[in-house]
Formats: sequence, structure tokens, C-alpha cells
Amino acid sequence: MRDVLSHAEDVQFFCCRFAIVELFKHKDKLLRYSGLSEAEMLEAFQSVLRRLSFYDELAISTSSVRKAYGLCAEIDEKDTPFVALTIELNGLLWSGDRKLSDGLHTKGFESFYVP
Repeated sequence: MRDVLSHAEDVQFFCCRFAIVELFKHKDKLLRYSGLSEAEMLEAFQSVLRRLSFYDELAISTSSVRKAYGLCAEIDEKDTPFVALTIELNGLLWSGDRKLSDGLHTKGFESFYVP
């Protein structure tokens, strides 16, 4: 992720503020799988966060949220803000969540960013 963010200078990345909570919520799991020390992980977080523009979930229109919820409800409704932001900005969703991307594909959602 950090490599993509640092090399995709012509791409602007937006993210819901909720993502910060998710990063720290799953910090221990990320540490285990990455093999990084906690200091290295925090440095990586800082590097990634510096490259993102954060968007307040409350500023996303009700119609985008409803459409996203309709897409995400049967897959994982916690992903609704991220899909809603993609819809709101007419952007591309970047997700490593295979269950989410497969589920969205089956519902006709094709707005994905593939580095």
C-alpha cells in the first residue's frame, strides 16, 4: 500500500476518517502479518496517512449512502462509508477485501482502483 501511494503521484486518494479507527483497531493483526516492529508500523501509518485526503462521512449525501448501503448490506455493512465516498466522488474504490470486491462485482459495481 505504501509503495502504491508513494509512486502514484498523479492520483489523489480520499478516505473516510473512519479508516484511522480501523487501522488502529487492527494494529496488532497488521503487526503480526507484516513482520514490522511497532515503530516501523507507526512510521508506515504516518507515511500512508500523509498521502491521503480525509473526507468526513457526515458530508456524504444521503443518496450516496443509501446506494452504498444497498450494495454493502449483504456483504459487510461496515464498508458502506467507503463505497458511499466512492459513489459521492465518482471515484474508484481501492480495497484488498476480496469478499467486498467480489460481492460488489456481482451487484454490478465496477468502480475499482487496481494499482
